[in-house]
Amino acid sequence: MRWFGYFLKCVLGGFIAMQIYFVIQIGLWISLDPDSTAFQRAERWRLCGLHWSCPIQSSWAPYDNISSNLKRAVLVSEDDIFLQHLGVRIEDMQKAWAKNSQLNQRGNGKSKTALRGGSTITQQLAKNLFLSSEQNYFRKAQELIITGLLEAMMSKQRLYEIYLNSVEWGEGIFGIGAASRHYYGISPAGLNREQAAALASALPAPKCFDKTQYCRKANIHFPTRQEFILENMDRVALKPLPKPKKP
Repeated sequence: MRWFGYFLKCVLGGFIAMQIYFVIQIGLWISLDPDSTAFQRAERWRLCGLHWSCPIQSSWAPYDNISSNLKRAVLVSEDDIFLQHLGVRIEDMQKAWAKNSQLNQRGNGKSKTALRGGSTITQQLAKNLFLSSEQNYFRKAQELIITGLLEAMMSKQRLYEIYLNSVEWGEGIFGIGAASRHYYGISPAGLNREQAAALASALPAPKCFDKTQYCRKANIHFPTRQEFILENMDRVALKPLPKPKKP
């Protein structure tokens, strides 16, 4: 049994070392902009392999240079209380799991009403920055740990800035800087309400939004989603609500 104890120590040591790596990396990103994410690197390999030239578009846009229309639209689309929660919305995760199970059982086509998955913006960022696209319990547990680290170490504004600059907006299109120029030929600061809502509606299925060849598995109706986002953009705040004063 001695070998088994040694094996467990190695596994535990590796796990702890991995968490230390995440802490160091997140600490650096408090002030430095990420060069790429795990998801971007995986997509680059999928699209280009070992070729040096690759149709990957990415351009960093500072938070203050991103349209407020886009910031509000993405919050409506992905996580309307992002500025108020601590990184995880348990109730939304449970609802999303139940709804996805029902859709899988029914074999429904494209949904016109589904507006948000179970993951918060911080959870999506944790997955994009560090993890693979595999679905298993260990990966989900690691996602939750990284989510806690991100929320503890970074401000909400910095988290949102990195998210908007790293999320996928089409095949090989990462970040709002590249997306606004690819679709509209303008900078992120110039996005109007309709353009912002359209881009925000793309986030659950960005490859489908960009190219119809990817729409076979996309369970989404973009016009309905865009309309919902436009109707609700004005109700979301871009700053955390003040905490109520104690009596």
